[in-house]
Amino acid sequence: MEKRVTFSSWTIGILFAVPQLLLIFTFFYWPAGQAVYWSLTLQQPWGGGNIWVGLDNFRSILSNADYWNSITASLVFAGISTGLAMFIALVLAALTDRQLAGSRFYRVVLIWPYGIAAPALAMAFRFILAPEAGFMAVVNQVWPGFWDPGLNGADAMASIIAAFSWKYIGYNFIFFLAAFQAIPRSLIEAAAMDGSGVVRRFWDIQFPLITPTIFFLLVINITESFQDSFGIVDIMTSGGPANATNLMVYKIYSDGFKGLDYSGAAAQSIILMVLIVVLTIFQFRFIERRVHYR
Repeated sequence: MEKRVTFSSWTIGILFAVPQLLLIFTFFYWPAGQAVYWSLTLQQPWGGGNIWVGLDNFRSILSNADYWNSITASLVFAGISTGLAMFIALVLAALTDRQLAGSRFYRVVLIWPYGIAAPALAMAFRFILAPEAGFMAVVNQVWPGFWDPGLNGADAMASIIAAFSWKYIGYNFIFFLAAFQAIPRSLIEAAAMDGSGVVRRFWDIQFPLITPTIFFLLVINITESFQDSFGIVDIMTSGGPANATNLMVYKIYSDGFKGLDYSGAAAQSIILMVLIVVLTIFQFRFIERRVHYR
């Protein structure tokens, strides 16, 4: 019979829940409510009250070509970085699960990148990918002008994608490896005895069984690509060149804290939140159909 823990008084349960409820209200609901209010008003940059303008802030933002370019850049960044980080992590986890030589060492080392703060990671990649020094300087010596993220928007986008993907490879690797190790070895051994090769066993047995993990990581990576990219963009490109890497989360910061357009920045944060919610619903509505739960 299942055992359950019960409280002698309902007040004890409430006391346990109050700290968590206060944290949620303080760090989510209250800031979200303030952002909604600010997005519907015109905030004075130096204080002095506000003016109710309704949806004018949203109309102004959605009629701005620069903002649509920011949305496009964010979607490109999210799609490529998510696909790259998940694919590389999946391959590394599959190889580590096969217990190849040095797999225990790789299992530990591949987790470390996720523990690095985004600004520190961005600073390292800024030096690594600098056109005048480091690895890419050698490439530029062979092909002059091949790489210059300070002038070429595509190079700048590639640099922040590389940095973000490198950080999340470790995160994805942990979950993929755990998913592989949760598969009964008897299934893999039976398929091997039937003559199935490594690739065939992966696609027919392992891949369908880890689809719940793939779906979970897909949702997390896409969500984080919209939120956790600020530090990388700020250190590596500052949204340039020519706004090529001015992602939505960075545009909120630049418009709000540099341009002092608090109301416009608040409206942009609401749009970003709605976009993340829509993408998440889309994934649960259409992609989850292909997930095989055991």
